[in-house]
Amino acid sequence: MVLALCAGFAIALLLTLCVVQFAGARSRDTDLSGPQKFHVRPVPRIGGVAIYAGFALAALIWSHENASVRDDTLWLLACSVPAFAAGLIEDLTKRVSPLRRMLAIVLAASLASLWLDAAIYRTAIPGLDWIAGFGLGSVLLAIFVVAGVVNSINIIDGFNGLASMCSMIMLAGVAAVAVDVGDGWIAGSALLTIAATMGFFVWNYPRGLVFLGDGGAYFLGFMLAELSILLIGRHPEVSPLFPLVLCAYPVVETVFSMYRRRVLRGRPVGQPDGVHLHSLVYRRLMRWAKRSRDTRVITRRNSLTSPYLWILCSLSTLPAVLFWDDTPMLALALGGYVLAYVAVYWRIVRFRTPRWLVARR
Repeated sequence: MVLALCAGFAIALLLTLCVVQFAGARSRDTDLSGPQKFHVRPVPRIGGVAIYAGFALAALIWSHENASVRDDTLWLLACSVPAFAAGLIEDLTKRVSPLRRMLAIVLAASLASLWLDAAIYRTAIPGLDWIAGFGLGSVLLAIFVVAGVVNSINIIDGFNGLASMCSMIMLAGVAAVAVDVGDGWIAGSALLTIAATMGFFVWNYPRGLVFLGDGGAYFLGFMLAELSILLIGRHPEVSPLFPLVLCAYPVVETVFSMYRRRVLRGRPVGQPDGVHLHSLVYRRLMRWAKRSRDTRVITRRNSLTSPYLWILCSLSTLPAVLFWDDTPMLALALGGYVLAYVAVYWRIVRFRTPRWLVARR
């Protein structure tokens, strides 16, 4: 395991450096004017290649040294291919429609349900447990959850180190609970993903030399969702609310964004806008750099935005890990988190941000 972890980190570190140095114009994000664009120079957006390659190499080493995890590890790696490939092709061509990308994610989740039995058989949510009681219903619920988590990770991928660090925080939560219940394979898979992501993170934060891209965001979202589903499926003592509380930050961000766009603003839910919570933190809390045109200042402002959201992500991960077997406590934690998120969002959007949150030089 130590060898696999080191190998995953090293290959991701070196491949990300290669991407930074030699990535062609086709792989660079040259759109600097979109509502969710906060970089000041064209940047390669295929960092997901390094993460996927790092995990793949680490998984192969681990499987070679430990035959007991070989089949599940190789199946998990194979299932992730459609989601990762669809995102990577979009990163390179900018021509893969949202529908086709969604179908690729659905295919990946379907394969995981078929080959790894990654289905949701219990939810602790009235009405959904009845659906989960049917074979097809449990698979459809799993596909829905995987698609939701994958897209939520992609949505929060807006600033240097934001999506990658939040993914590592949540994967660490999966690993911690997997260790508690004695599931070495799930814990090991989560740790290998973290190791590969850390190799990318070194170059992504704080200078933003490379971006995660759709391929990287889709892969991390897929791994987070599938390992969480497998954890509650294999271990009845783990509350079915554990994954929901664990992923509360990206999930709440996604659901609230859909509500804001469709109900409050009357726009299509898939239309990009610049009023996500992380966008507001950038604009309203980083006031000291608001009028600066200096590239270094703008990059610093970008990077200083992410720690606010790392803390927000940790505030849901911590109770998820502490109360992973206590459904009532997890439900209470989820409700409190949603209320706190909405309260913070509305205070910031209405220019009533607490002074202690506003960053200064």
